[in-house]
Amino acid sequence: MGSMEITEATWERLLALRKGTADLASTDAAYDLYSPIAGARGQFVLAQVGQSLDGRIATPSGDARNVSGPDGLAHLHRCRALVDAVIVGVGTVRADDPRLSVRMVRGPAPVRVVVDCHAVLDGSESLFHDGGAPVVVFRSASARGRPLPTAEVIDLQTKACGLDPRDILDALARRNLHRILVEGGARTIARFIDANLVDRLHVAISPIIIGSGPSGIMLPPIDRLTCAHRPATEVYNLGSDILFDCRLERQRASDRQGQEVRMANHA
Repeated sequence: MGSMEITEATWERLLALRKGTADLASTDAAYDLYSPIAGARGQFVLAQVGQSLDGRIATPSGDARNVSGPDGLAHLHRCRALVDAVIVGVGTVRADDPRLSVRMVRGPAPVRVVVDCHAVLDGSESLFHDGGAPVVVFRSASARGRPLPTAEVIDLQTKACGLDPRDILDALARRNLHRILVEGGARTIARFIDANLVDRLHVAISPIIIGSGPSGIMLPPIDRLTCAHRPATEVYNLGSDILFDCRLERQRASDRQGQEVRMANHA
C-alpha cells in the first residue's frame, strides 16, 4: 500500500500536467495516482465512489454526509480539479443538492453535468443559482421539463432502456469536455461501468460501519464469481480513508461497432 502525502510542488506539477505543460515522469505516490487523470489526452473516464467499510454510501433515509473522511473528500476535490466535467445522476442532485465544487483544493472547477432523463429538476436546485461552474443537463428528447436557469439542456434520443452513456460522452466531447469524472449515484456509476466506458475506478473507503442503506455500485447480478470484475488495483493510504485505484478494461470505439450500449431511464 502506498502512503500518499501530496505536497504543494506535486500539486503544482499535476495542474501543469493537466494543461499539457509538464511531463509524465513519476516522482511520488501522489503523482502516480493522479497523473493518469491529469495527463490523459483524448477521452478518459474516471468513476469515484466514497463508501463505508460495509460498502454503504448513505443511511436508508438517504443521509450521505460525512461518509468519507476529510482526506477522502480532499481526494474527490482533487479529482474534480483535474477533469473537464463531473457527471451525477438526478437522484444525487435531489438527495444531496451538491455544489460539485473544488473548494477544498486549488484548481479549476469542472463543468457540472446532470443526467435527468425524465426532466424532474425544477430549477430551484442550488447548482443553478450558486454562480459556480457551468451546468449541462441531459434529458430525454421526449421529456417536457421546466426551463433551468443558467443551464444548457441537451435532449438525447433514448435507446431501448433509456439514455445511452456513449451519447452523453460524445455530446460532452463535442463541447471539448474529454476528461470526465462520474461521481454518482450508484446506478449512474454502474451504467458507465457496465457499458465498459470507465478507464479508472476509485473506491475510497472510510472506517465507519453503517449497517444498511444503498451500496456504492449497483451492477447487474452475476451467477458466478468468474464473471466478476477483477481489475488491476493499487491501494493508497490517504490518511482518513483508504483508496483503491482500479484499472478497468474500457471498451474502445473499434470494440463497440454494431453493439448497442444503453443507459437506464432513471439515474
